[in-house]
Amino acid sequence: MADPSLTRRDLLKVGALGTVGLAAGGSVLALPGLAQGNAKAGQGQASHHDMMTVGQLTPGSFNPTAFLTHFDGGSVSRLPSGQVLREYELVAEDREIEVAPGVFYPAWTYNGQVPGPTIRCTEGDRLRVRFINKGKHSHSIHFHGIHPSNMDGAFEPVHPGRSFVYEFDAEPFGLHLYHCHTVPIKRHIHKGLYGAFIIDPKTERPPANEMVMVMNGFDTNLDGENEVYAINTVAFHYQQHPIKVRQGELVRVYLVNVTEFDLLNSFHLHGNLFRLYRTGTDLQRYEWTDTVALCQGERAVLEFSYKHAGPFMFHAHQSEFAELGWSGIFLVEAPHV
Repeated sequence: MADPSLTRRDLLKVGALGTVGLAAGGSVLALPGLAQGNAKAGQGQASHHDMMTVGQLTPGSFNPTAFLTHFDGGSVSRLPSGQVLREYELVAEDREIEVAPGVFYPAWTYNGQVPGPTIRCTEGDRLRVRFINKGKHSHSIHFHGIHPSNMDGAFEPVHPGRSFVYEFDAEPFGLHLYHCHTVPIKRHIHKGLYGAFIIDPKTERPPANEMVMVMNGFDTNLDGENEVYAINTVAFHYQQHPIKVRQGELVRVYLVNVTEFDLLNSFHLHGNLFRLYRTGTDLQRYEWTDTVALCQGERAVLEFSYKHAGPFMFHAHQSEFAELGWSGIFLVEAPHV
């Protein structure tokens, strides 16, 4: 049986050389050994192909590939004034989630998943979000952006078995987020109560292959440090299941950082640079770079297209995070002739 006190640094020492265990909620769960590749073949070195978990998620579990491009526009109607009304329902519930094949974490979720659904609307829409708390603790929803004080979710915790309706006009356009703001906030966010919140400008952005990436981590042995890091919850998912894009097409990534316990998280793109629109509230000014660091709650819209075909990595440029799960691959495919 693995040592319940195993830390992330112990895990890094093992690296790609064997099977280790992670403690989750009091029980010890096996993390499948990392593929050994060249090292196993006796060549003394391993490649980036070896830096991933083995095995597959439990059937029916959260699918990061599907989440990547799923946007929830709500139930749409119009108010008597003609204003667009979008209605959503978010339910808080306790649920065990899989953060790597065979590794489970006792989470608090919105609609049974971490991250919660990506809420999407257009600037000026009226949003009506019915929140139901089916969890064992008081929770709330705090939306980033502009809204009245009584819709802020900071001072009105919703107790177990109760509900609350948040209603406000969506502004300003850009990339925002939502999360629980009930104290202790650190615990409620780390346990999984967060999601991306996109407000589109009234003038549409250029067409693109759009995707949501939420940077997060999980403290599986309750030592105040993350043992698993990921994009959209599951360690190394996009390395095992590369994201396919077409050579020359515009790719738009909505990047949000909600990592707890670490001051910064980051995104680095191989073989390319991206236009970086911080918070997405300005469509004109941008930075031209290949790496961005974000503190918790910061977000950015990244736009890029690939000149060359082939597999290209993207990962945290904190190497420790990358080796503990926050690493993926864009598989750039040449256009069909």
